[in-house]
Amino acid sequence: MRFASYAQNGRQGLATLVDTAWHGLTEADAGFPGTLLSLIQAGGAALAQAAETLAKAPVVDLDSVTLLPPISNPGKIVCVGLNYTDHSAESGFKQPDYPTLFGRFNSSLIAHGAPILRPAFSDQLDYEGELVAIVGKTARDVAEADALDYVSGYSIFNDASIRDYQFKAPQWTPGKNFDDTGAFGPHFVTADELPRGCEGLKLITRLNGQVVQQASISDMVFSVAQLVSILSNFMTLEPGDVIVTGTPSGVGLARKPPLWMRHGDTVEVEVEQIGILSNPVRDRDAVQPTKVA
Repeated sequence: MRFASYAQNGRQGLATLVDTAWHGLTEADAGFPGTLLSLIQAGGAALAQAAETLAKAPVVDLDSVTLLPPISNPGKIVCVGLNYTDHSAESGFKQPDYPTLFGRFNSSLIAHGAPILRPAFSDQLDYEGELVAIVGKTARDVAEADALDYVSGYSIFNDASIRDYQFKAPQWTPGKNFDDTGAFGPHFVTADELPRGCEGLKLITRLNGQVVQQASISDMVFSVAQLVSILSNFMTLEPGDVIVTGTPSGVGLARKPPLWMRHGDTVEVEVEQIGILSNPVRDRDAVQPTKVA
């Protein structure tokens, strides 16, 4: 099953893909099954029942509505750094034997098609294409062998980073949480449609049509199953929590000279069998002019 979250006339909507057409309802419509987050939290057959309901709904042209991140308000967004050996090497870090973890916040999230915004005071806006795993049921002290049973589905993320702010302190939080830098989408794909843990799927990032990152999900140092298990050892993962699993080599920071994203660029992250997350890049001042008192 594939779902898209959207907004229309100020109302949240949810659509499912039937053959080549999206069918959806908004919260203003009778029979609206709920948001993707509420369905994942409900568990059981809620997603399947929603897909069945939405399949009978009118066709929705996703180009004529406003796409939203699959989940706009997850309880947790846990990001994994240095999860590909080649990326650790290009970044000058020794490959860690325990995941490098940091948090993102909901205020940074944007959807497919929305602009990634570069602040005027930094030119170091970088791309990071990543696979997203979305937790489907409460997980605490989960064994690695069972961990994938706790994943509801997958999506795509661009962990766009302001590099000079990322390295202002040992913790990376500032550079990873600028508003309008966490691109998430375009859709949510249930785990049963994909290889377990997305093993073997290809991840590609393109900047203005040129491939800048390319790897197999199987190249991750810590697999999706390992990440779910490790995270659940020290905190309770809850339905709808988002795990952003790490980026491969090729980031702009590591290039000589560095390759920063600039106003007018387009960045795409593709994960095989999931889709393509595409976002334009804009200067914040060009989109949101600074007010003068």
